Amino acid sequence: MAIMQPTATVPAFDLRISITGTEPEVWRRLQLPETITVPEFHRALQAAFGWENRHLYGIRCTDLRGEGRVIVGPDEAVEDSYAEPASGVALVELLDAKRTGPADFEYEYDFGDAWTHTVELMGPVELPEKTLRCTDGANRGPVEDSGGPHGYRRIVEVLGDPGHPEYEDTASWYKFATGEDATAFAPTAFDAGALNARLDELALQLWPEPPTDVEIDAVVHSVHWFLSQVPADGLPLTQDGYLKPAFVRETFDALGLDDRWPGKANREVQTLPVLQLREQLQAWKLLRKSKGRLLLSPAGRKMSDGGQPLWDYLANAVGNPPEEAAATVNGLLVQWLLDGTTPRWDERARIIADTLNVEGFRTRTGAPIPLDLGRDMYLRSRGTLQCLQLTVPSDRFTAPPVLTDGGRKFLLQVQGLLQGR
Repeated sequence: MAIMQPTATVPAFDLRISITGTEPEVWRRLQLPETITVPEFHRALQAAFGWENRHLYGIRCTDLRGEGRVIVGPDEAVEDSYAEPASGVALVELLDAKRTGPADFEYEYDFGDAWTHTVELMGPVELPEKTLRCTDGANRGPVEDSGGPHGYRRIVEVLGDPGHPEYEDTASWYKFATGEDATAFAPTAFDAGALNARLDELALQLWPEPPTDVEIDAVVHSVHWFLSQVPADGLPLTQDGYLKPAFVRETFDALGLDDRWPGKANREVQTLPVLQLREQLQAWKLLRKSKGRLLLSPAGRKMSDGGQPLWDYLANAVGNPPEEAAATVNGLLVQWLLDGTTPRWDERARIIADTLNVEGFRTRTGAPIPLDLGRDMYLRSRGTLQCLQLTVPSDRFTAPPVLTDGGRKFLLQVQGLLQGR
């Protein structure tokens, strides 16, 4: 009988973290590896308290050498000479797991609302490596952009009393801010199981394993299959430059696209998934048209064997699009998929347009990015990702996307490329 090997463990902090000024008190007890970096600690707290990572953050503390430190993230936000960037700083430099009691350590999120999180050391623990864990806590996290502890207390008070004169206005704001109806607001709700599921997802993002051959083949399957069907002399096209009906049908059946598109699937112009895939392969410079035929490009010939080279090529194509605006939109969609926070359909275009405007993008006439352009850019980015097998198939059109393990690893690689631009 095979002997099970024990799971490797690592030294970890056992921390009680609470948000100052919240009533009822919002707190979590977290176990985090001692080697966790400040940016990773930030992301763990974002997940633990339900924050949305929209704002700057900082840490004020006295480190193990007795020196006062002010650490700010993300790194590009560091403007003052007394502050240092968060990257490269490990929590083990700032806290001693063997001590117990309140620590001279504060994490602040959103310098406008000033959400101060205080830390109490509960002692050292051992934790399975590449793991984040919540063992206890109370009350849901505050609503983002609710005006700090005082503003959030006011929201709790008003939404708890439907007869309050400010209820309708506050309920309307709450729905705008969260996408949820105010009747669902439950300030005392806390679900440790759901939180640990989010922390498990975050751990996979922070410390990803390399993709297996099976995962690689699954993610690039559609692209690899299409490239493998293009002979040396290319595929014949119709007079209007579309794929021939027989090949459209063959592609549709081979890639199992019937769950994404109704109809006969015999004309490319009326079979969006096939049209989208072919055009995307051209945009990725894997295919080219010449004299009425669809040919492999030089890159397409190199990538036609699939595997890791094709995976890396596609990750680079998604993570380094030629347009900066496309990179911003790709980054939003990748983050939504990784975090499982894809907004409702009617909110996606608004969020994209708002984000592009905040980052300084404008139309060719110098006007702000309108909602319809935000929608077009969302659809273009979504179409790009749909050419890859990133999510678990679902027979429910409205079901939220669930990433496969390979899909998650691919998007993490893309995210790293986007962040490194």
